[in-house]
Amino acid sequence: MPKQAATLPLSLAAPRADRNLYRWLYEELRSAILAGRLRPGSRLPATRDLAETYRISRPTVVTAFEQLKSEGYVEGRAGSGTYVSQVLPDHLLEVGRVRQEKKLPHRPVPLSSYARRLQPFLPPSSTRPIRAFRANLAALDLFPTTLWAQVAARRLRRVSTHLLAGGEALGYRPLREAVAEYLNTSRGVKCSAEQVLIVSGAQEALDRTARVLLNPGEPVWMEEPGYPGAAVVFHAAGAKICPVPVDEEGLDWERGLRRHSRARLVYVTPAHQFPLGVTMSLRRRLALLEWARRSGTLIFEDDYDSEYRYSARPIPALQGLDPSGVVIFAGSFSAVLFPALRLGYLVVPAEMVDVFAAAESVSTHHPPLLEQAVLCDFISEGHFARHIRRMRELYAERLAVLLDGAREKLSGLLEISHVEAGLETVGWLQDSISEERAARAAAERDVEVAPLSRYASGRARKNALVLGFAAVDAKEIRRGVGELATILEAMRRT
Repeated sequence: MPKQAATLPLSLAAPRADRNLYRWLYEELRSAILAGRLRPGSRLPATRDLAETYRISRPTVVTAFEQLKSEGYVEGRAGSGTYVSQVLPDHLLEVGRVRQEKKLPHRPVPLSSYARRLQPFLPPSSTRPIRAFRANLAALDLFPTTLWAQVAARRLRRVSTHLLAGGEALGYRPLREAVAEYLNTSRGVKCSAEQVLIVSGAQEALDRTARVLLNPGEPVWMEEPGYPGAAVVFHAAGAKICPVPVDEEGLDWERGLRRHSRARLVYVTPAHQFPLGVTMSLRRRLALLEWARRSGTLIFEDDYDSEYRYSARPIPALQGLDPSGVVIFAGSFSAVLFPALRLGYLVVPAEMVDVFAAAESVSTHHPPLLEQAVLCDFISEGHFARHIRRMRELYAERLAVLLDGAREKLSGLLEISHVEAGLETVGWLQDSISEERAARAAAERDVEVAPLSRYASGRARKNALVLGFAAVDAKEIRRGVGELATILEAMRRT
């Protein structure tokens, strides 16, 4: 096991005037070891440093160390120092346990109403090898990490004191300019850099919007089925979540209006609905914008993975059709590059910029500037666009493999939706096959699928499975299709 050097001085209780200094030091070090504050393998400070820090004689420190060595708490290593023993005797561990059991009972801390509404939300992640059909994940093994490292190294070599000192709440200005140019050119968004706010990803974008715009009890329309991460944020804010059905044209706002009468905010994924994959029609986009303008409703447009469109150019954003400033537009680089990047953006109407910036300044202030600068260089040097083109071609090939395999082996068992964008699709099951049972049986054969009902607030209209294909290579997709065919055929017979 590697050495764990103590890089900071020990914090010991001050000795009392009536106590023997050797006994005080021995008991303080022993207590720190038993309580786990000094972990096995940790290096103790040099005797000279301890003597100087606590103004005691060095022989006193040496005597305390020798006593600890004789009892097995620490061990000396020639030319290296004194370390906490890697394996403590069983009777010493029992002493530690007894001390822990004697701790006084802890009274629960009163929580705010916001804290009581919180529900943990962590997108599924795994260190296991990628297998069919892991969803919501890009092909991370093909991300150009060497190139990213080169861009980062160049940026760090020329980093300025101005950049190290921090920046404005809206984010790194050159990155905001690059994002505005990209969105205007590639997504049909109408914005300037002044309207772009850099955030740490989709969840912060949602949280920031909820805190700025929503009061407890106000209605928020959510797509049904839809993105659970958005529902968690709005629930924590105390909003009233109103499920609105999604059909082949996207969010059916007319049915929503008949059910719920009004909304303070509407959450939509119009370019590629999550998780069904449908694209909101132009007719419905225009009608939704006009209704929002007349009713004073705001729209949160989550553009989470529209870069990956396979059959045609990406559909222009809803925000680009908005003449009235009712749309807040959000996107995430974490989704299209790699999740650990934790950078995304919000485009807000001009009159809301100051309040969003103020909200950012009193919380995170801004995401780490060095990462923003590296991403800015990655975009401005053309690497981002090239990576997107390469991945778009790869994902289209993998989607084709999935569709071909489904036609060959899953006909009559699972009808795969022919999506035109995104990283996953939906497979519709026969009514007689339970999606939960199918998912459990698939997991037993190392196949990952998620029941559609997990994305709905109530029961899904039909049994279906969500299948990812972007992160899964062609060989693994074929294996997964074969396993699913075996599972579903057996379930159909029972």
